[in-house]
Amino acid sequence: MEILLQPWPWYVSGPLIAVVMAVLVYFGKTFGMSSNLRTFCAMAGAGQKAEFFNFNWREQKWNLAVVVGAVAGGFIAHFFLSSDEPIQLSQKTVMALEGFQFKNIGETLLPKELYGWEAVLSAKGLVILIVAGFLVGFGTRYAGGCTSGHAITGLSSLQWPSLLAVIGFFAGGLLMTHFVLPLLFK
Repeated sequence: MEILLQPWPWYVSGPLIAVVMAVLVYFGKTFGMSSNLRTFCAMAGAGQKAEFFNFNWREQKWNLAVVVGAVAGGFIAHFFLSSDEPIQLSQKTVMALEGFQFKNIGETLLPKELYGWEAVLSAKGLVILIVAGFLVGFGTRYAGGCTSGHAITGLSSLQWPSLLAVIGFFAGGLLMTHFVLPLLFK
Protein backbone atom coordinates (compact mmCIF):
# COMPACT_ATOMS: atom_id res chain seq x y z
CA MET A 1 0.00 0.00 0.00
CA GLU A 2 2.93 2.35 0.69
CA ILE A 3 3.87 2.36 -3.02
CA LEU A 4 0.39 3.67 -3.92
CA LEU A 5 0.89 6.71 -1.69
CA GLN A 6 3.86 7.91 -3.73
CA PRO A 7 3.81 9.53 -7.18
CA TRP A 8 3.79 6.87 -9.86
CA PRO A 9 7.10 6.58 -11.69
CA TRP A 10 7.31 7.43 -15.37
CA TYR A 11 7.76 3.78 -16.31
CA VAL A 12 4.26 3.01 -14.97
CA SER A 13 2.28 6.12 -15.90
CA GLY A 14 3.96 6.64 -19.29
CA PRO A 15 3.08 3.21 -20.69
CA LEU A 16 -0.47 3.56 -19.34
CA ILE A 17 -0.85 6.80 -21.30
CA ALA A 18 0.60 5.04 -24.35
CA VAL A 19 -1.94 2.21 -24.06
CA VAL A 20 -4.81 4.70 -23.84
CA MET A 21 -3.47 6.56 -26.88
CA ALA A 22 -3.09 3.32 -28.86
CA VAL A 23 -6.73 2.47 -28.15
CA LEU A 24 -7.86 5.96 -29.18
CA VAL A 25 -5.81 5.84 -32.39
CA TYR A 26 -7.19 2.37 -33.17
CA PHE A 27 -10.75 3.70 -32.89
CA GLY A 28 -9.90 6.90 -34.80
CA LYS A 29 -10.48 9.20 -31.83
CA THR A 30 -8.51 12.17 -30.53
CA PHE A 31 -8.08 13.35 -26.97
CA GLY A 32 -7.95 16.82 -25.48
CA MET A 33 -9.49 18.68 -22.57
CA SER A 34 -10.31 21.91 -24.43
CA SER A 35 -12.55 20.02 -26.86
CA ASN A 36 -14.66 19.00 -23.87
CA LEU A 37 -15.33 22.63 -23.01
CA ARG A 38 -16.52 23.17 -26.57
CA THR A 39 -18.77 20.10 -26.26
CA PHE A 40 -20.24 21.37 -22.97
CA CYS A 41 -20.94 24.77 -24.54
CA ALA A 42 -22.59 23.12 -27.56
CA MET A 43 -24.71 20.96 -25.25
CA ALA A 44 -25.86 24.13 -23.47
CA GLY A 45 -26.99 25.69 -26.76
CA ALA A 46 -24.08 28.01 -27.52
CA GLY A 47 -24.35 27.00 -31.18
CA GLN A 48 -27.35 29.32 -31.46
CA LYS A 49 -25.09 32.29 -30.64
CA ALA A 50 -21.71 31.35 -32.17
CA GLU A 51 -20.96 29.25 -35.25
CA PHE A 52 -17.91 27.70 -33.52
CA PHE A 53 -20.24 25.79 -31.17
CA ASN A 54 -22.67 24.75 -33.90
CA PHE A 55 -21.71 21.11 -34.43
CA ASN A 56 -23.12 17.69 -33.59
CA TRP A 57 -21.88 17.38 -30.01
CA ARG A 58 -23.46 13.92 -29.69
CA GLU A 59 -20.56 12.56 -31.75
CA GLN A 60 -18.21 13.78 -28.98
CA LYS A 61 -20.10 12.30 -26.01
CA TRP A 62 -17.45 9.62 -25.63
CA ASN A 63 -14.87 12.35 -24.97
CA LEU A 64 -16.84 13.51 -21.93
CA ALA A 65 -15.59 10.33 -20.27
CA VAL A 66 -12.25 12.13 -20.15
CA VAL A 67 -13.77 14.78 -17.88
CA VAL A 68 -15.42 12.18 -15.67
CA GLY A 69 -12.14 10.24 -15.51
CA ALA A 70 -10.13 13.36 -14.64
CA VAL A 71 -12.51 14.32 -11.84
CA ALA A 72 -12.77 10.76 -10.51
CA GLY A 73 -9.01 10.24 -10.78
CA GLY A 74 -8.31 13.48 -8.93
CA PHE A 75 -10.77 12.51 -6.20
CA ILE A 76 -9.28 9.04 -5.78
CA ALA A 77 -5.70 10.34 -5.86
CA HIS A 78 -6.43 13.05 -3.28
CA PHE A 79 -8.55 11.09 -0.84
CA PHE A 80 -7.15 7.56 -1.17
CA LEU A 81 -3.65 7.68 -2.68
CA SER A 82 -2.09 10.71 -0.97
CA SER A 83 0.23 10.78 1.97
CA ASP A 84 0.94 13.55 4.46
CA GLU A 85 4.65 13.47 3.73
CA PRO A 86 6.17 16.66 2.29
CA ILE A 87 6.74 16.80 -1.44
CA GLN A 88 10.36 16.15 -2.37
CA LEU A 89 11.75 19.30 -4.00
CA SER A 90 15.31 20.19 -4.93
CA GLN A 91 17.11 22.60 -2.61
CA LYS A 92 17.46 25.07 -5.49
CA THR A 93 13.66 25.10 -5.97
CA VAL A 94 13.08 25.56 -2.24
CA MET A 95 15.50 28.49 -2.16
CA ALA A 96 13.85 30.10 -5.19
CA LEU A 97 10.39 29.78 -3.62
CA GLU A 98 11.67 31.18 -0.33
CA GLY A 99 12.93 34.16 -2.33
CA PHE A 100 9.31 34.73 -3.42
CA GLN A 101 8.26 34.72 0.27
CA PHE A 102 6.53 31.32 0.01
CA LYS A 103 6.11 29.50 3.31
CA ASN A 104 5.53 25.82 4.06
CA ILE A 105 7.21 24.82 0.82
CA GLY A 106 6.53 21.21 -0.10
CA GLU A 107 3.78 20.67 2.46
CA THR A 108 1.09 20.97 -0.19
CA LEU A 109 1.07 20.42 -3.92
CA LEU A 110 -0.37 23.89 -4.55
CA PRO A 111 1.18 26.73 -2.56
CA LYS A 112 -1.32 28.81 -0.58
CA GLU A 113 0.47 31.99 -1.69
CA LEU A 114 -0.84 31.29 -5.21
CA TYR A 115 -3.89 29.07 -4.79
CA GLY A 116 -5.29 29.83 -1.34
CA TRP A 117 -8.60 31.71 -1.19
CA GLU A 118 -6.92 34.73 0.35
CA ALA A 119 -4.52 34.99 -2.58
CA VAL A 120 -7.12 34.24 -5.26
CA LEU A 121 -9.66 36.75 -3.94
CA SER A 122 -7.14 39.59 -3.58
CA ALA A 123 -7.05 42.32 -6.25
CA LYS A 124 -3.71 40.97 -7.53
CA GLY A 125 -5.05 37.40 -7.55
CA LEU A 126 -8.19 38.35 -9.47
CA VAL A 127 -6.19 40.26 -12.08
CA ILE A 128 -3.83 37.30 -12.47
CA LEU A 129 -6.80 34.89 -12.85
CA ILE A 130 -8.52 37.07 -15.44
CA VAL A 131 -5.38 37.73 -17.51
CA ALA A 132 -4.20 34.12 -17.24
CA GLY A 133 -7.66 32.79 -18.12
CA PHE A 134 -7.79 35.02 -21.19
CA LEU A 135 -4.29 34.00 -22.28
CA VAL A 136 -5.00 30.29 -21.81
CA GLY A 137 -8.32 30.54 -23.66
CA PHE A 138 -6.82 32.60 -26.49
CA GLY A 139 -3.75 30.35 -26.72
CA THR A 140 -5.83 27.18 -26.76
CA ARG A 141 -8.05 28.50 -29.53
CA TYR A 142 -5.14 29.98 -31.51
CA ALA A 143 -3.09 26.76 -31.24
CA GLY A 144 -6.10 24.63 -32.17
CA GLY A 145 -6.01 22.69 -28.90
CA CYS A 146 -4.66 22.48 -25.39
CA THR A 147 -1.47 21.07 -23.94
CA SER A 148 -2.95 17.61 -23.36
CA GLY A 149 -4.40 17.43 -26.86
CA HIS A 150 -1.23 18.52 -28.63
CA ALA A 151 1.35 16.91 -26.32
CA ILE A 152 -0.39 13.57 -25.98
CA THR A 153 -2.60 13.07 -29.02
CA GLY A 154 -0.84 15.31 -31.52
CA LEU A 155 2.68 14.12 -30.83
CA SER A 156 1.68 10.46 -30.66
CA SER A 157 0.09 10.77 -34.11
CA LEU A 158 3.18 12.61 -35.44
CA GLN A 159 1.44 15.91 -36.24
CA TRP A 160 3.85 18.72 -37.13
CA PRO A 161 1.54 21.52 -35.82
CA SER A 162 1.38 19.75 -32.45
CA LEU A 163 5.17 19.64 -32.23
CA LEU A 164 5.28 23.40 -32.87
CA ALA A 165 2.52 23.99 -30.31
CA VAL A 166 4.30 21.90 -27.65
CA ILE A 167 7.55 23.79 -28.26
CA GLY A 168 5.57 27.01 -27.80
CA PHE A 169 3.96 25.70 -24.59
CA PHE A 170 7.34 24.83 -23.12
CA ALA A 171 8.88 28.13 -24.19
CA GLY A 172 5.95 29.98 -22.63
CA GLY A 173 6.29 27.97 -19.42
CA LEU A 174 10.00 28.74 -19.20
CA LEU A 175 9.37 32.46 -19.81
CA MET A 176 6.66 32.46 -17.16
CA THR A 177 8.81 30.65 -14.61
CA HIS A 178 12.00 32.62 -15.10
CA PHE A 179 10.76 36.10 -16.01
CA VAL A 180 7.07 36.74 -15.21
CA LEU A 181 6.76 34.99 -11.81
CA PRO A 182 9.78 36.81 -10.40
CA LEU A 183 8.15 40.10 -11.44
CA LEU A 184 4.85 39.17 -9.82
CA PHE A 185 6.23 37.85 -6.51
CA LYS A 186 9.25 39.95 -5.65
